[in-house]
Amino acid sequence: MSGIRRCGKSTILHQFVQRSGKSFFYLNFDDLRLSGFSRADYALLDSLIAASSSSLLFFDEIQSAPDWELYIRQKLDEGFQVVITGSNASLLSGELGSRLTGRHLSYELFPFSFSEYCSFRGEERNRSSLESYLVSGGFPEYLKTGNDDILAQLLSDILYRDIAVRHGIRDVASLQRLFSLLLSSSAHLVSPSKLAPVIGLKSPSTILVYFSHFESSYLIQLVSRFSWSVKAQSLSPKKLYVIDPGLVRSGSLSFSPDRGSLLECFVFMEFRRHTKDIFYFNEGAGECDFVVHPHGASPLCVQVCLSVSADNESREVSGLVSALDFFHQVEGFILTLDSTDTILVDGKTIHVVPAFEFDFSR
Repeated sequence: MSGIRRCGKSTILHQFVQRSGKSFFYLNFDDLRLSGFSRADYALLDSLIAASSSSLLFFDEIQSAPDWELYIRQKLDEGFQVVITGSNASLLSGELGSRLTGRHLSYELFPFSFSEYCSFRGEERNRSSLESYLVSGGFPEYLKTGNDDILAQLLSDILYRDIAVRHGIRDVASLQRLFSLLLSSSAHLVSPSKLAPVIGLKSPSTILVYFSHFESSYLIQLVSRFSWSVKAQSLSPKKLYVIDPGLVRSGSLSFSPDRGSLLECFVFMEFRRHTKDIFYFNEGAGECDFVVHPHGASPLCVQVCLSVSADNESREVSGLVSALDFFHQVEGFILTLDSTDTILVDGKTIHVVPAFEFDFSR
């Protein structure tokens, strides 16, 4: 199970432990007393596991341990059942899959979705609760206390401990400046060549490396332009989404984050909980915020805006129609805060739907 820090992985792990009814061995590699854990320490760990007489092992934040994939493979070969959590997307990497082929189930955990947020707060799904969610986000610990220091410390821990220390980055100030800029760029295209001089870095390639670290730590997600060519997708400019709106409010350089961008970020994350096959569309003069196209399914074309009005209807509709034409679809959606309408144009049906009513699992 992988996901950003403080999204609830350890809580779910503890609940699973309590409900299993079995004896178990538990170790949290994020414990400061294990900060110097080395390959040689696996022998001591083996002796502790043997002394516990348990065949069920739980390892929390295992990405901190060296060569952990090999160790887990060894324990599986020995007949143990193993549950692991981590705050790095490497837990879902192809390397892990090749080492544990056919022997593992992977699950990603994110901060509370909007539905989970409403359930936690005892609120109805409506515009008011959605606007509150776009400010507070879905980190459980923050929602319990409302203490902004929790989100600030979360960002600090990830940027310093998980990224700078782990990857040997000495220029922590540039790393922090870059991420602050990205928080203000959520739901926008990002250009490493333009960002590098702004934060005082000479090479755009360094920015790309930092992007990779941010994404692996679940701080951001990068989206490619849709193309039938995988190579063209990989080379396309990337659109950036921050994983939780609470982080935008906590760490952004903007005094007042753009509500339209926050809504688009929300829509992206709701889709992301169900699939990774999400793209933006940009062909000729036509632009569409999202094309959700899981393998074997028909593409879903979606625009996002706060509301549909005389000022923006033509732009939003034309971009969506361009995407629908490209994919030979006759139905699309514009997700808003609370606008509702049905627009018929060029043989297409466009549903204007409040985002809090939309079924993102479709």
